[in-house]
Amino acid sequence: MDISDNVAALKQSPLAVEMDDAEVGALARIVEIRDCEDGTVLVEEGESNSHLYVPISGKISITKRDEHNEWYVLHTLRAGELAGELSFMDGEPRYASLIASGPTRVLVLDRPQFEELLQSHPVVVYKAMRAIMRVAHHVQRRLSMQMVDMQHYLYRTGGKY
Repeated sequence: MDISDNVAALKQSPLAVEMDDAEVGALARIVEIRDCEDGTVLVEEGESNSHLYVPISGKISITKRDEHNEWYVLHTLRAGELAGELSFMDGEPRYASLIASGPTRVLVLDRPQFEELLQSHPVVVYKAMRAIMRVAHHVQRRLSMQMVDMQHYLYRTGGKY
């Protein structure tokens, strides 16, 4: 794959929303594109790794195992969404596993390489971090709205389900 594939993928992602072509080019030099088959585990629940994932095509399922060791899907990410943004930023173990759902092409950003850009391209790091925080804020807002909906449902039904 040449860098033009990375540039095209980044331009379709939330990471490059505020970036000009030169900034996208700087970030494109450190990302990689992976092709995953259905069921490919990108990262296991409880594992620590330093990668941010962006599905370019296909889907990534955010999954956990139940008491019978069966996978259940918490959420499915589509092209252009971010996966693993919190663990990418803080290095904490993953809350859930990330699994390719169908054939999936994924853009991968490695935190140590990303941090190296601080010296040569600090504005790129700043703009990418703003994008990551926008996504995290959007997720937090969605979860808060779902919690309120659940509270209203429980109140209306008297706690019966």
